[in-house]
Amino acid sequence: MKLLVTGGAGYVGGVCAQVLLERGHQVVVVDDLSTGNAEGVPAGARFVEGDIATAGVELIGSESFDGVLHFAAQSLVGESVQQPEKYWHGNVVKTLTLLEALRRSGIGRLVFSSTAAVYGEPEQVPITEEAPARPTNPYGASKLAIDHAITSYAVAHGLAATSLRYFNVAGAYGGLGENRVVETHLIPLVLQVAAGHRESIAVYGTDWPTPDGTAVRDYIHIRDLADAHLLALTSSEPGTHRIYNLGSGTGFSVREVIAAVRRVTGLEIAAVDAPRRAGDPATLVAASERAIRELGWRPEHNDLDEIVADAWEFLRGLGARAHSAPAATGS
Repeated sequence: MKLLVTGGAGYVGGVCAQVLLERGHQVVVVDDLSTGNAEGVPAGARFVEGDIATAGVELIGSESFDGVLHFAAQSLVGESVQQPEKYWHGNVVKTLTLLEALRRSGIGRLVFSSTAAVYGEPEQVPITEEAPARPTNPYGASKLAIDHAITSYAVAHGLAATSLRYFNVAGAYGGLGENRVVETHLIPLVLQVAAGHRESIAVYGTDWPTPDGTAVRDYIHIRDLADAHLLALTSSEPGTHRIYNLGSGTGFSVREVIAAVRRVTGLEIAAVDAPRRAGDPATLVAASERAIRELGWRPEHNDLDEIVADAWEFLRGLGARAHSAPAATGS
C-alpha cells in the first residue's frame, strides 16, 4: 500500500514508518519539524516538510494513497494548560482539515494516534475502553474531540478508522528513538541522568497508595506499538470507527523505573523526592484485551529492562554521533 504518515519525523511516527517500510509498503512522511527531527524519518520514506493542513492536504489532493496514519500533534500536557489555543487549533482544527481532504479524495483508511489522556483520572484500573472519557487538560480534550469527529466521518462517509489510545511509550527500534527538545517522559529523563545530561530525577510524590508510595504507570515498547498500527490499518472496516487501548497491562512505579535504569546502565541515579503534582493519578494501567482479541495484537516486549536497554542504546548512539561529528568552522 501507499501510505501517508503525518508527523513521521517524530518518535512514534518515525518508528511506525520504519515498520511499514519493512513490511513492504510505500511511505510518504509529512512533518513541519516543529517538534520532530528530519533524522527521525526512516531511510526509504519520501519526506515532505510542511504543515499537515497545507502540505499534507496538497499531497492528498495530488497523489493517490491507500491510507493515512495520523501522528502529527501538539502533545505537551503542561503547555496545553497554558496555551489551549495552540492545542485546539493545532490538533483539532488541522485534523478537521485533514479529514475533509480524505473525504474529498476518497481515501478510506485512517489510523489516529490518540492517548490515554482522554480518560483523565480513572475511577478503576486497569482502564478499559468503556471507562468514562473525562480529560483533565486541553491536550486530552483535543484528542477526544478528534475521536468524536472521526466517528461522525466514519458513520456519514464510510471512513474505515481506528483510534489507538497509548499509555507510556518507550524504548527504541531500528536506530530510532526519543529525541525531543523538550522531554517530559520518565524513562528518557532518568536515562539523561545516567548520561550526565542532568543532575537528578525528581520523584513527584512518595505517599501514593501504591506498593512503594510512588506513582505507577504502564509502559509499552515502541515496536509493539508500531505493530498495532499496521494491524489496525489492515483490519479496518468501512463505516466503523474502532477504539483500542494499547499498553502492556503491567504497571511499574517510578522507583522501579529508576531501579531498572540502574541495573541496565550500571550507574547510580540521583533521585530527589518532591511533592505530588496536581492532577497526577496514583496508577494508570491499560486493559488491552480488546486489541489482543480483535486485532490479533501480541505485545512481545513487556520486560522493563529490555525497554530501558533499547532506549539507553539509542541515547548512547546519539552521544557517539554528536562527538564524532566534524567541528563547525567559521570565517
